[in-house]
Amino acid sequence: MNPYIPIIGMVVLASVFVLASMGLSLVVGPARYNRAKYDSYECGIQPTPQPVGGGRFPVKYYITAMMFIVFDIEVVFLLPWAVAYNQLSTFAVIAMIVFVVLFFIPYFYVLRRRGLDWE
Repeated sequence: MNPYIPIIGMVVLASVFVLASMGLSLVVGPARYNRAKYDSYECGIQPTPQPVGGGRFPVKYYITAMMFIVFDIEVVFLLPWAVAYNQLSTFAVIAMIVFVVLFFIPYFYVLRRRGLDWE
């Protein structure tokens, strides 16, 4: 028996469920169309008077977001290394230590420049 049959069955079952749910929502759901329903959703107050400074975000926001992405990427590379740690050579361990140190240099730079201090 082919080992992919259960996977194909689950994909078919999920597809049937999605299509049935979408079709059922079109038939059973209310059809109230108005302008507010088709407007793009934005949370908060409508900015009728323009904010001071044009509504710009501080650079610290972007620095925090970029550091979050960098550390997420680091975790992606660290997880396979941690799983195979007992089977690695000394060179691989030293390479990963250098990798982690190189990732923490910008972090300490941002900390020293007070890039993560929110007023």
